[in-house]
Amino acid sequence: MAETSVVKELKLKVNKIKLLLLDVDGVLTDGKIIYDSAGRDTKNFSVTDGLGITLLKKAGIPTVLISAKGSGAIKPRARDMGVEDIFENASPKTAVLERILKKYRVSAEEVCFAGDDLVDVCLMKKIGFPVAVFNAAAEVKQAASYITLKEGGRGAVREIAELILKFQDKWQQVLKSYDIG
Repeated sequence: MAETSVVKELKLKVNKIKLLLLDVDGVLTDGKIIYDSAGRDTKNFSVTDGLGITLLKKAGIPTVLISAKGSGAIKPRARDMGVEDIFENASPKTAVLERILKKYRVSAEEVCFAGDDLVDVCLMKKIGFPVAVFNAAAEVKQAASYITLKEGGRGAVREIAELILKFQDKWQQVLKSYDIG
């Protein structure tokens, strides 16, 4: 079966990706914030999404978290997943983009960013491969080059990781690291 022009365009964008940027609330989590009686927040993270980040790291693609809000729950989870960097309280999110590009020696075209809400659109417009999670706001979906089939916090990041790895022909290499394939 011949590739459609949409798939070819998607592959062109994905093949350039050298860095994954992720929003936290609503992308890495299900978007719910729970406060305990001491006022501390807790978040639900998907193990599947965490493995997606680990798989990207094995293939040499770093992940950076960028959040408009700070949270004590982000750092321990980021450490568990092997996330390279965290930018919290970034508002607007574009305020840290140049620093990230310089630090990771990539161009904006080589960046994938996944978002879910209005605060993410400004950054989505500046990078090469903007992604919206399935349950994102309509405006986010309009700014996206790809919309995941999975919801934020429920496998969307894993889906993005697999898309990148498969389109860049790195999937088999990652499978071999688990004695698969």
